[in-house]
Amino acid sequence: MIDGDSTAPLTGALRRHLLAVLLARANEPVPVTVLLEALWGEPGEQGARRLQVHVHRLRRELDEPDRLTHGPAGYCLRVEPGELDAAVFRALLDEATGEADPARAAATLRHALGLWRGRPYQEIDLPEVAAEVERLGEQRLLAVEELYAAELRAGRHEAVAGELLETVHHHPLRERLHGLLMLALYRSGRQAEALSAYHHAREVLNDELGLDPGPDLRALHGQIRAGEVVEVSAPAEVPAQLPHCATDFVGREVALSELDQILDEGTRTIPIAVIAGTAGVGKTSLALRWAHRVKSRFPDGQLHADLRGFGTDTPAEPGDVLAGWLRAMGVDGKDVPLDVAERGARLRSLLDGKRVLLVLDNAVSADQVRPLLPGNAHCAVLITSRDQLNGLVVGQGAQRVELDRMTVHEARLLLKELLGDLVTDSDAVDELIECCARLPLALRIAAERVRRNRNRGIDQTVAEFGCAQARLDLLDSGDPQACVRTIFAASYRNLSETEARLFRLIGLHPGHEVDAHSLTALAGDGDVRATRRGLAELARAHLVEEVGDKRVRLHDLLATYAEELCELTETAAERRDALRRLYDYFLQAATAATGLLAPGALPERDTGYEIPAMRDHEDAAGWLDAKLETMTRIAETVDGELAHYAVDFAVVLDAALDFGWHVDEAERLHGRAREIAHRTGDRAAEGIVLRGLGIAHFRRNRFESARRLLEEALELADGPGATATVLLSLGEVCVFTGHTERALEHLRRSARLYQQAGLRLLGLRPMICMGRLHRRWGRHEASLVCLQEASRVAAAHGYRPAEADASYALAGLHRDAGRYAEAAEHAERALVLARRTRFRFLEGMALHRLGTIRRCLGDYPQALESHRATLVLARQMRSATMEAMALTATAETHVAMGDDVEATRCLLHALGVANSGPSHYVRARAHTGLGDLHRAAGRHDSARRHWETAVRIYEALDAPEAGDLRRRLSEVITPRVPC
Repeated sequence: MIDGDSTAPLTGALRRHLLAVLLARANEPVPVTVLLEALWGEPGEQGARRLQVHVHRLRRELDEPDRLTHGPAGYCLRVEPGELDAAVFRALLDEATGEADPARAAATLRHALGLWRGRPYQEIDLPEVAAEVERLGEQRLLAVEELYAAELRAGRHEAVAGELLETVHHHPLRERLHGLLMLALYRSGRQAEALSAYHHAREVLNDELGLDPGPDLRALHGQIRAGEVVEVSAPAEVPAQLPHCATDFVGREVALSELDQILDEGTRTIPIAVIAGTAGVGKTSLALRWAHRVKSRFPDGQLHADLRGFGTDTPAEPGDVLAGWLRAMGVDGKDVPLDVAERGARLRSLLDGKRVLLVLDNAVSADQVRPLLPGNAHCAVLITSRDQLNGLVVGQGAQRVELDRMTVHEARLLLKELLGDLVTDSDAVDELIECCARLPLALRIAAERVRRNRNRGIDQTVAEFGCAQARLDLLDSGDPQACVRTIFAASYRNLSETEARLFRLIGLHPGHEVDAHSLTALAGDGDVRATRRGLAELARAHLVEEVGDKRVRLHDLLATYAEELCELTETAAERRDALRRLYDYFLQAATAATGLLAPGALPERDTGYEIPAMRDHEDAAGWLDAKLETMTRIAETVDGELAHYAVDFAVVLDAALDFGWHVDEAERLHGRAREIAHRTGDRAAEGIVLRGLGIAHFRRNRFESARRLLEEALELADGPGATATVLLSLGEVCVFTGHTERALEHLRRSARLYQQAGLRLLGLRPMICMGRLHRRWGRHEASLVCLQEASRVAAAHGYRPAEADASYALAGLHRDAGRYAEAAEHAERALVLARRTRFRFLEGMALHRLGTIRRCLGDYPQALESHRATLVLARQMRSATMEAMALTATAETHVAMGDDVEATRCLLHALGVANSGPSHYVRARAHTGLGDLHRAAGRHDSARRHWETAVRIYEALDAPEAGDLRRRLSEVITPRVPC
């Protein structure tokens, strides 16, 4: 490295290698994986840490450490103009090329060649810089050739003949150098030596390559032999067809790095890159940005063609593109072959041995591209398409770069670049970004609307975009090439009739994500496999986004376009019938899933649709979780003759909402269904949705309103099964509010009615609840009998929800008996099963119980980790009761650790949470713990006040803890930490 007049050698082979790779891509991000491969030959976490160390050391060697920065796409070394000799060399070559005076051109070229000091990147043997070394070497030889051509044009043929002899000796396979030597000798009056030089060139080429001299050298030989006047030809015109690149391009560092990597890896075969993505995502902008960035690596030119694959015009014919390129390469129009195959062969011949970049924009198919491909590995091809062009990937080894919509960060950068100081309100900017679906084209059109009406601001533009249907009208610049609806239409027109109908029906689908089964029902054709094939074609055309698990989605603008097409193409009756089929499908699938979660809770429903395979509770719970929001949205929006579906969904999803703790959806769905069921006089359904609403209120800790709703539901319950379910819910409410005897009464009745209805597995839930209540009152034998029997039956039938619940209860029983190892085993099993069955509330309770058991085992760090996980889950579910329980348990663990200060903080926090809702039992626990801490600190009056408050709450709840606390108040005892 050079600093002023002094040279500072960079020590350390790894740092020299690191600097070499960064300089080879100066001012461009270099991916971490590329650097790791260069330095150590393999990626890995350990390598990444070592790389950071060497980057840090290299920064210390730089005059400005912040020259070397790190971003999402990798490390970037900033080099200013004039600092890198390779860049100075390239600039001098460009200057000489534009110079009309051959003498001055020759002087400039000699200056450029004088910058060379041996081989580029001397002593650096890395594949990552090999391409740059080769490129610079080729540029040097081209400069040497141009130097002697300029000298000959300046009339200095005698002066350079000797230099040319030496140069040809060192580079005997460069035909142009042979030609320049022959011309220098001939114009110096040495015709015989010029002819001898030709024969020498022919022998060398024949011996080394098995080839005769090319047509240019043969033609020169003929002219010299005939004694004709020969002028030095001007350098061939280099095609430079790349269109203008937008100056406000932002982001896309990862995609640019992928393209760099494809180019660098293409040493033996032609690098072919396909940028694939949806309409308006910025494929052309990315292609031009990259092409301009690397064009110096293609000194023989850049060819460009708009293939018009998706647009209002007819797609370009390969033959027409080839004819244009041949003319650009110097072929006279009359010499362009008529046959397309001959044109392709002629182009490949012209490109042989040359470094040319070919950019093919907007390709419609692989067949359109294949005739345009060169046969020379020194060339590179960049293609953009809305199609994935799988044929090129499979047949020609092309590598695909999937261009997704912009990230929110990139979209913000683009708007800032386009609007400058107008970007002030970050909320409005984020709303505008979502309105434009993060599509660069839409963002540019929207930004132009803001610029055109500067006094209105971004927030008013967002207000205009409020109506989804209006967005497509507003995102029209007046130019067909810059109109969102027009570019979508270009993709849509390329679809088959079947694929086009599927696309329209996705616009009718109420879900954000669509799978083949539901779309098959919507289409009404009954062939799921055919639908999958159609979705694959839509994905290949980038009209849908694949989101995993065989699901697809449309971004908001495409969804609006699909919905618009559906309304224009399908009649109102056709749309209504399609929706009815979809709703029936969802009800059939949801009934099957519920049958695994709550066996026997619903009668079988078969409307003839093919539904996804659901083998067990995990499959059922997973399907319900994925589709619940869609089904809830259906229930909220149906009206008229389809309004009854709201009630149907509420009934079918009741158990799933309960098991999964889907409180928001339960309130929305059951609230709408209650109104419709009451209006239509469906008392049985009204009873079910009232129970669902009661459970939702219970989950919100609104215990009194929950009790009232459940009592209303009990009056409307139809049959022993429905009655048993309501009684179970009433019993659970009483358990949580501490009304033990009332809870036992409800639970016993529930268990009897489930048995009477033949619903043995559903009857396990009240049995487990009774086991928990027996444990609370110290009746351990009775508790053990209930819980072991429930666990045995659940395991025998593979009914995991009840098995998980029983394991949780058994964990508490063994903990109270001091059998901590067995308790931990049951708690861990309960946690695993709760997670598998997506029983979220039980997952939280199992985590809570596991934490208390780990405290009893003396494993305080793991206990605190369990409490923390419980707290996170409680807040996700917005369960104040569980949150207060977790905080109380955390405090008790801190007491066991001797940290009374942190314990007090946690208990006061728990008390605040418990006081915000009717979590009476947990509030009493918090007061008890605070009393214990005050007693230990000698603050007897404060301790008594907390204990007395706790006693009053326990007595109101008829809880057994009241007696123990009364004894503590009357006796001087040493408080112990409860488990």
